[in-house]
Amino acid sequence: QAQLVESGGGLVQPGGSLRLSCDITGRIFSSHVMGWFRQAPGKEREFVATVRWGAGTTYYADSVKGRFTAAKVNGANSMYLQMNNLKFEDTATYYCARSSDANWSTRPSDYRYWGQGTQVTVSS
Repeated sequence: QAQLVESGGGLVQPGGSLRLSCDITGRIFSSHVMGWFRQAPGKEREFVATVRWGAGTTYYADSVKGRFTAAKVNGANSMYLQMNNLKFEDTATYYCARSSDANWSTRPSDYRYWGQGTQVTVSS
């Protein structure tokens, strides 16, 4: 099992920055994939970024590429999502999640463990 806790959400103006953190306890192996997802009111949960835990390799949704950076925190079971140049459409609840197995995926259904989410609101 794994337990995930997100933090760092808040209210920010367009063009601003926020850094989300995800602290992981329990089982996580180098083969696992950690994901960042978000869900806006009335919309489906969508993929934001993934981090292959062992190698640290990352992959991003086109909507955030060049603005968001996901990475592991060296020496800790933790990762972050640095979000720059935030836009109104980035407003959502953001979740981190651990994959069910070693297969890389952007589908929420392939992630077994989830945090409780942290709210990000971009507003002027």
